[in-house]
Amino acid sequence: MAPPASKQRSGSNKKAQLGLFAGYLAAGLSAVLGILLLAISLWRPETFQGLRSMASDAAAPVGDVSAAGRVGTQSFFESIAGYYEAGSKNAELEQEIEIARVRLAEARALEQENERLKAVLGLAEGDIEPVAISRLIGSTNSSTRRFAYLSAGRDDGVERGMPVTSPMGLVGRVLEAGSNTSRVLLLTDTDSVVPVRRATDNVVAFAEGRADGSLRIRLINLGINPLEEGDIFVTSGAGGMFHPGTAVAMVSEVTDDGAIGQILGNPAATDVVTVQPIWQGDIIEAMEEPLESGQPVE
Repeated sequence: MAPPASKQRSGSNKKAQLGLFAGYLAAGLSAVLGILLLAISLWRPETFQGLRSMASDAAAPVGDVSAAGRVGTQSFFESIAGYYEAGSKNAELEQEIEIARVRLAEARALEQENERLKAVLGLAEGDIEPVAISRLIGSTNSSTRRFAYLSAGRDDGVERGMPVTSPMGLVGRVLEAGSNTSRVLLLTDTDSVVPVRRATDNVVAFAEGRADGSLRIRLINLGINPLEEGDIFVTSGAGGMFHPGTAVAMVSEVTDDGAIGQILGNPAATDVVTVQPIWQGDIIEAMEEPLESGQPVE
């Protein structure tokens, strides 16, 4: 037979009251113990030093793990930041290198321009006083003939037959002279023939234009060909038109009767040229004048 409901309710109420009382008692004792421990720690702090040390030692592994994770996280983000910072610095360095290359190219161009101006100044101050210093203002590109045009003419003292030179050597001779411009027959034209000799000795030859940018060096004395690649040929002065000793060509290929040479005074790489007086021009004029009847011939 089941116990009465009133007895069951009174038993549960007692248990609840005892549990509540035990909770209050435990809370009260904990509060008193806490106050007591707090008073002891304030009065004598060294009392709990051992306990604090034991607690620190017990928590040390957990702290090490936490610190290692924190350091690893910082290192990871620092690596990412360093990567982007390094990329930005590399881009800046590449830009600075490009700017430095441009500045270097400008400096080299300025140096070359200074050398060119010094060479022009050397031409103007040479032993031969030039008739005019001018610029090449044009040339024939598609024609089989090889002509160039000067920005100087009769008004500047330029006359037909005068040699035209650059800092590197002979360019050609004046073919026609206008008032302000002149036409120049280049060395590479097929109608151009210049007496030359090898610069190191007296091996004489004729430099004939080939209309392809090169010269045919035809030896006068046939026999064993003494020419070698790299030989320099200069004007010999024969014929009285070109001053002797002016650079003409360098041997690039040896042939049976001479060689093929590349011109040194390349008009394509020449800006400023000088027009020189004809060498022994008075003698040439005297030779071209017909002898008068009754004039004694010596």
